Amino acid sequence: MNVFEKQNSPAQAFERLLAIMDDLRAQCPWDKKQTLETLRHLTIEETYELSDAILEGDMQEIKKELGDLMLHLVFYSKIGSETNAFNITDVCNGICEKLINRHPHIYSDVVAETEEQVKQNWEQIKLKEGNKSVLGGVPSSLPAMIKAFRIQEKVRGVGFDFEEKHQVWEKVEEELQEFKAEFNVVDHIEIDKEKAEAEFGDLLFSLINYARFININPEDALEKTNRKFIKRFQYLESKASELNKSLQDMTLAEMDVFWNEAKRI
Repeated sequence: MNVFEKQNSPAQAFERLLAIMDDLRAQCPWDKKQTLETLRHLTIEETYELSDAILEGDMQEIKKELGDLMLHLVFYSKIGSETNAFNITDVCNGICEKLINRHPHIYSDVVAETEEQVKQNWEQIKLKEGNKSVLGGVPSSLPAMIKAFRIQEKVRGVGFDFEEKHQVWEKVEEELQEFKAEFNVVDHIEIDKEKAEAEFGDLLFSLINYARFININPEDALEKTNRKFIKRFQYLESKASELNKSLQDMTLAEMDVFWNEAKRI
């Protein structure tokens, strides 16, 4: 295959990528040195870049980042093939077999007419495949908020969940009161930091659970708030700069004027 020619079919385009990967692994000094371990942190970075592009709604950037991630998947498979551990064909066939097995409502005679039924079937099938726990598939290295959300999704798949959203909110209020009992906002009594931290964790977990129950992704929600705060704070910084002032020299009341302006933009 001529790697300089663009291809029109998915199969040919993928073959082109594989051919380029073979060339790079054989000839490029940097690519020849890479291992599964050295690529790992780069893959994490690429995943976050894709996440940023998705939140920005930038379709061209999403396309680019998907290509970067696809390169990594091909790279890992190439490295695996060099020790006969696995190759790209094994990887593709493996995920095909998994998808067929976990969608018996498509490829067999199981009935699943709702998203919830599909999720319940999925978790039951994973247990039959050898998972010792419903939570066994939740990566330990996930960021805590995403991990909490995934834990809650997993246990819902086997029926361990509240039935009504008011029950979930009651749990939030219960956890808030328990946190306030450990961290009294009125007096200045020194708190038991370990207990307060535990109660705060419970409160966050219950809020994440409520968000999940009403179909809000808490990670996306918090990231959008982060971006909103950054935009407003940078507006505040630019206005202070126009006045030849540093933020340290401004009163909170002065800063609030520009902050409120930023909120209206």
